[in-house]
Amino acid sequence: MLQKNQIHKVKIIDLNNLGFGVAKIDGISVFVADTVTGDEAEIKIIKTAKTYAVGILLGLISPSPLRCDEDEVCPVTRRCGGCVYQRVSYDKELELKKQYVTFAMKKAGAFPIQVNDVLSTHQTSGYRNKAQYPVGRETADGKTRTVIGFYAAKTHNIIPADRCSLQPEVFSEIVTFTADFCDRYNIPAYDETTGAGLLRHLYLRIGASTGQIMVCPVLNGDSLPHADAFCEELRTRFPAVASIQINVNQKATNVILGEDCRVLWGMPYIEDVLCGRTFRISPLSFYQVNHDGAELLYNTAKSLLQLQPGEALLDLYCGIGTIGMSLADDDTPLVGIEIVPQAIENAKENARRNGMTNAKFFCGDASDAGKILADCGIRADAVVVDPPRKGLTPEVISYLAELNPSRIVYISCDADTLARDIVRFREVGYDTDTVQPVDMFSRTGHVECVALFKQNI
Repeated sequence: MLQKNQIHKVKIIDLNNLGFGVAKIDGISVFVADTVTGDEAEIKIIKTAKTYAVGILLGLISPSPLRCDEDEVCPVTRRCGGCVYQRVSYDKELELKKQYVTFAMKKAGAFPIQVNDVLSTHQTSGYRNKAQYPVGRETADGKTRTVIGFYAAKTHNIIPADRCSLQPEVFSEIVTFTADFCDRYNIPAYDETTGAGLLRHLYLRIGASTGQIMVCPVLNGDSLPHADAFCEELRTRFPAVASIQINVNQKATNVILGEDCRVLWGMPYIEDVLCGRTFRISPLSFYQVNHDGAELLYNTAKSLLQLQPGEALLDLYCGIGTIGMSLADDDTPLVGIEIVPQAIENAKENARRNGMTNAKFFCGDASDAGKILADCGIRADAVVVDPPRKGLTPEVISYLAELNPSRIVYISCDADTLARDIVRFREVGYDTDTVQPVDMFSRTGHVECVALFKQNI
């Protein structure tokens, strides 16, 4: 029987989607961080439960050939916990992600179904175009300073962001500048335990194609002290900055952004080019964090949908219109629905700027689609959905079936909820026989999926 503090020599036989190596001791699964499939290791048991145990790595007896060189590993990954596959080869990571999607399908009862090999751009660093850094204070060597970085795994302890391998180098430079500015001008960091302080987060975006940068401090207040100096110094040091805004969030919440954004300097948006179309992106708008990965994802969805001339497309959860406009031709009748008002305003402007005269965008819930389509005099021949991680509700699935489109493309950021929804779609007369994973978040445990649903005959 396994007990806490026992020392064992083990062979790591698997790696799960949280990045823990898996060993077996007396038939019990033992999860060990910082190990990969094929490692022979000495471990110490730190937690036991009825069906599993957790160990820590004491040392490698024989490293796996699947291990990456330590020089390739991000220096903060052990504390941050975000890049769970940093220590394993990328080919193995893609294999593991396919296994994860396959297991999700089996667990939900979605089989028989084919899970394809994971598509990827093979870009494993510097691909993120968006970052939201928590801000705090720390005292060391008798000095108190501003720290901006990431929360350590399962805590709200901030790790200073000296570097993140997933983000462009300029983000780290802006983080360093902002922390220094706060110290020079005595701008207090927000303290979530007391509700005191001002600067909660630093929110950054960059247009991968344009290079335009958005800098948006998130404040527990209505204004940023010394805002003119902040804008002047920021623009001088980083000429690519095109938009400086504040976001006001004075609620006692873990939600990062509030609803109020105010421009300090520049445009209320940045621009990017995706799938040949130009998009304006405001702070509250959803936009895929991996530009090249998004093009791969949307082109995959487009090839599955096979939209024909004259067919009308309904884009639910449309955000700023990127998916619908990437899948549709200039003259395609397109209706987009999104619940975030600012995103809909962006979508309307994006359609106008891209010459899509038959595209219409509406602020509303997915359940409003029928009325909106009727008011537009349009029948949806095809539908694309890109819901949040929780997936679609049974009501929305039933409602989509009532709309009776010939095809539905489902883009999912969570294989478990997609698998659940495949089962639900079958109950209302729609089915898919293939799931296509796409790696949008290299080195992390996340994977996107695309599936095409057609009516059962």
